[in-house]
Amino acid sequence: MKKGNGGAFLAGMLVGGAIGTIAGLLIAPRSGKETRRILKKSADALPELAEDLSTSVQLQADRLSESAMRNWNETLGRLKEAIAAGIEASQIEAQERQQPRQVTVDTNSSENHHL
Repeated sequence: MKKGNGGAFLAGMLVGGAIGTIAGLLIAPRSGKETRRILKKSADALPELAEDLSTSVQLQADRLSESAMRNWNETLGRLKEAIAAGIEASQIEAQERQQPRQVTVDTNSSENHHL
């Protein structure tokens, strides 16, 4: 199981447990009165189950939100660095293009010595 899926797994367990309990009660060979009593207890437990599920989902959402924010901030930092490096490289290239090129004459060339 992935590290970040703990909340989803817990929520699935809680919902699955509730569904399994209800299905088991409806299928079980008990008297109607006893089954109604058990169903009432299960129904009374549903708000607590819903609260646990809600808390679990909220915790998972908070973790995902924090992780997304960290990733966004890291990506934004790298993007700013890349933009700054691009601007700097453009400025250096522009300066190099503006500098006059120096032409050098080779005085030791054989073409200059045919006297």
